[in-house]
Amino acid sequence: MATADLEDRDWQRLDKWLWCARFRKARSDCAQLVGDGAVRINRLPTDKAHARVRIADVLTVAIGAEVRVVRILALTERRGPATEARTLYEEIA
Repeated sequence: MATADLEDRDWQRLDKWLWCARFRKARSDCAQLVGDGAVRINRLPTDKAHARVRIADVLTVAIGAEVRVVRILALTERRGPATEARTLYEEIA
């Protein structure tokens, strides 16, 4: 099975997941956020938009003065409405 076929099943690109979860309006903005070093996966910093995320990973995302910590609950193949996007993660206090 090709790598592209496995994506969205076991793992998903970080920038794509952030876009589908509606952290930013454009996927390129999500990639820029990651490239700027504003995202950590399981406490490890990353600047790679193609980093793989999986269900149960914990993301720390710094957007401006706000820092959000979320646990990934689901992966998705498409960007849906905000109500659907909210089911992809849970906020961690």
